[in-house]
Amino acid sequence: MLKRNESLDALRGFAVLTMILSGAIAYGDVLPAWMFHAQVPPPEHKFNPSIVGITWVDLVFPFFLFCMGAAIPLSLKKHLEGGKGFRFILKIAIKGFLLLAFFALFTQHMKAWVIADDPAAREQLFSILAFVLLFFQFYDNKNEKLAKLFLITRMLSFAIALLLLWKIPFWSNKGFDFYKSDIIIMVLANMALFGTIICYLTANKPLLRIGLLPFIMAVFLAAKEPTDGWAKTVFNFNSVGSLKIDWLYKFYFLKYLLIVIPGTLAGEMIIKKANDNQIRMNKNAEIVLLLVATGLVIMNLYGLFTRILFTNLMVSAALCAAAWWLVRKETPGQLYRQMIAAGSYLLLLGLLFESYEGGIKKDSSTYSYYFVSGGLAFYCLLIFSLFTTQRHFSPLVHYFALNGKTQWLPMWQAIWCCCPY
Repeated sequence: MLKRNESLDALRGFAVLTMILSGAIAYGDVLPAWMFHAQVPPPEHKFNPSIVGITWVDLVFPFFLFCMGAAIPLSLKKHLEGGKGFRFILKIAIKGFLLLAFFALFTQHMKAWVIADDPAAREQLFSILAFVLLFFQFYDNKNEKLAKLFLITRMLSFAIALLLLWKIPFWSNKGFDFYKSDIIIMVLANMALFGTIICYLTANKPLLRIGLLPFIMAVFLAAKEPTDGWAKTVFNFNSVGSLKIDWLYKFYFLKYLLIVIPGTLAGEMIIKKANDNQIRMNKNAEIVLLLVATGLVIMNLYGLFTRILFTNLMVSAALCAAAWWLVRKETPGQLYRQMIAAGSYLLLLGLLFESYEGGIKKDSSTYSYYFVSGGLAFYCLLIFSLFTTQRHFSPLVHYFALNGKTQWLPMWQAIWCCCPY
């Protein structure tokens, strides 16, 4: 049985905690611009699409997407070994998709300021009730003796939630609206569905999986052209007959597969490492590699934000080469070597793409953004993997891994389900 990978859990926990932190930072002219999304700078914090560059806040979401992708093959492993077919995998993928879509709609509507324009204690209590219901909807009960009780409670919590969505006059008495949802969670729902299906169909075929990415890019590029074509039809598909589904699915969401699919390769690397008896690197070499990887992440955040692009490219290439040199004597299947190869490829590809589409941006997201964030995600996973080998840093990994008591929190439990592993 494959044990949990602490470095992946730690990176995912780090992404969740920084996601919460980025949403709790006070607005105004108190903190520097790099503490916010690059395109929403202080003091006004108004979205400005002309601003180019990224900050650490812009990496939070792609890092979580990367972890979702890495978790998919780890989750599918037991099903593949058990001989489960496509129908079974499709069933669990659709189930996860629908649960996350419901979560996106329910949480967005049950915010106190959505329930009423001027929320009072009553609306605040409704909002608290919503998170209590989410706990019972998403809690994964492991006690077989209480299985029936938790099933009944889960069904009852969904029934109450549906009743609230039906009865409460949201959005200034306009009522429930399918088009008002948490867009981040809705994107995660689509990524969980398509990522799982693609990973299953291309199991043990990484080149085929990577080969799908140019086709996704081709549809996006063709859809931007003024002439009509089948690619534009695929991109604009948003209804089944007279039933509109663009609140639930858009091909536009699939651009994030450029991050999720490389993440699935990281998951398969972790599986292979777990099945191999690998010898640890030299301790001093591990420390140097940790410093190189950390320096690479910091350099790109600084270089892309301050727009010292050529210097950033040269320093990044040098640090990638240094990281490769440190693991050059490792066996070809060694986890660090694979992570460095994949991370360096994506990062340098993204830096060469930087000037395309006007420069790297989170909104509207550019190809440079996908590749750079994917490459840095590989290096951050490498950093947490190295942390697990260092006595002084291992407690930090345990903390970020969100093990034990932290998982009972309703919000975290609900977000946690985005990754099936």
